[in-house]
Amino acid sequence: MTDTRPKRDAWPALQYDAWKDTYATLHMWTQIVGKVALAHGAPLNHCWGIAFLCNARGLQTHLLSHGDRSFTASFDFVDHRLIIERADGERRSLPLVPRPVADFYQELTSTLDAMRLPTRMWPMPVEIASPIRFDLDTVHRSYDPAYVERWWNIMWRVHQVFTATRCGFIGKCSPVHFFWGAFDLAVTRFSGRRAPPRDGPAFQREAYSHEVISHGFWPGSAPVLEPAFYAYAVPEPPGLAAAAVAPEGAYYHPELREFILPYEAVRAAASPENALASFVDSTYRRAATLARWDRPALEQPASAARG
Repeated sequence: MTDTRPKRDAWPALQYDAWKDTYATLHMWTQIVGKVALAHGAPLNHCWGIAFLCNARGLQTHLLSHGDRSFTASFDFVDHRLIIERADGERRSLPLVPRPVADFYQELTSTLDAMRLPTRMWPMPVEIASPIRFDLDTVHRSYDPAYVERWWNIMWRVHQVFTATRCGFIGKCSPVHFFWGAFDLAVTRFSGRRAPPRDGPAFQREAYSHEVISHGFWPGSAPVLEPAFYAYAVPEPPGLAAAAVAPEGAYYHPELREFILPYEAVRAAASPENALASFVDSTYRRAATLARWDRPALEQPASAARG
């Protein structure tokens, strides 16, 4: 039987201005669920226990603990629902529809109470300018499912590329996971060596307690108001800012101290997957070489031989 459904754009357009209101609302919703994970997740190093994981339909928490109960919270971007599931089988869901953040916050906390999973959280967003308490936020109230589906279609494809490119690295490496603070999908490699002490909040000091090279994707954030991929090293080795990296369109952003590759450059490439992989591979190789990581010990032999 022939599939007559219209074919989707494999790497769809995602203009920042077209969906920024939906993006802002969804960001706050993910932060609320992220605060639930923060209250009940295992304190894994580098905040890995509170990051979200990708599944076939969206984003989900790790398995969380509440006394003798376990549960997960999942964003389903196919049917557009937030699903709370307990390990004993109880399941409830909230619709993802246009409504204020304050209403979403109230319904989620009430649902958790009804499921005997009461959760106390600090109701303030993080990592954004001009935060509004979740329970008072009636400003952010947009939700366009078509644009959320576009973003999610990009996210799972990026997940595939990030997962494939990390396979040659055999040192410590994070999962490919989603950080709700900055709303980015990220993967981080470690040299195994401690980094110089860092100023800032405790979670940032712990996140960068060891040398890292990170790659990620986020749908736009000042000062880069367009969907883009990033790459950075902490601490940044001398000479990295001037390093030549691939593909065409990638550049070093001096304010962020990161390499940036606009999503549109990947989308327009003959093979978006190859273009993104070349960005990850080239930025990693240049950063690791300049930082004098022990690449033969950290990489599969074929990967280390690429220079």
